[in-house]
Amino acid sequence: MSSIVKFNVLTVPEGAGATLEERFAKRAGLVEGQPGFEEFQLLRPVEGTDKYLVYTRWRSEEDFRNWVEGQAFQRGHAQAATESRQEGSPGGHGHGHGRGGPAATDSELWGFEVVQRVSARS
Repeated sequence: MSSIVKFNVLTVPEGAGATLEERFAKRAGLVEGQPGFEEFQLLRPVEGTDKYLVYTRWRSEEDFRNWVEGQAFQRGHAQAATESRQEGSPGGHGHGHGRGGPAATDSELWGFEVVQRVSARS
């Protein structure tokens, strides 16, 4: 059985990257204990784009769906929405919302199946 990878592609306006990174850091720990979770990375753009990539790797599509539909995911996104509303930002849900409004202005999800993987030798 091969893993699946999900990229949440976040469009982040100039100057909002540090805010987005801080918000993800505050939510650390919400996904690590989920069944089927294998890896998370927040990727900062360095040239030619304003898009951050949120990379997660899962044992299966079912594990990913269980996470998205589960309480920990809902709790993390509800917390972000609450922070946003408390501070006067309209709307506010999902990644990048919170103090000062959304840090990301758009989001799309890309999914892939891992067909080949190489790791460094120990």
